[in-house]
Amino acid sequence: MTSKNIDIARDYFQAVQTGDLAKVGELLDEQVVWHQPGTNRFSGEHQGRDAVFALLGGMMETSQGSFAIDQVHALMGNGDTVAATIHFTGSHTTGSMSMDGVDLLRLKDGKIAEVWLFSGDQRAEDAFWA
Repeated sequence: MTSKNIDIARDYFQAVQTGDLAKVGELLDEQVVWHQPGTNRFSGEHQGRDAVFALLGGMMETSQGSFAIDQVHALMGNGDTVAATIHFTGSHTTGSMSMDGVDLLRLKDGKIAEVWLFSGDQRAEDAFWA
């Protein structure tokens, strides 16, 4: 099962990187729970696919369309969980960010059921989204 979950995670990150929102939607469970770190306007727990798309849409609007996962370094599986080491970037008129992070995905029945995000520099990310 771990290998299949890594394949699903790989498909998810490729869809995110190419802007294939239909594919992202297919891979997220309808009741997905998304844990966004920090103390900024996007932080907290977001429940449901629609809430996650609203969150991501807000991030794209704030970053003037520049927010991106530009690199996925490694995907590592353990049962129903996949950890991804990534690099993400974004910019807007008052600043920019570029940092490493870890995304932890819990899969259930071939869908991403829960997501925890970790930022390499949470203070810098909070300042960016402020």
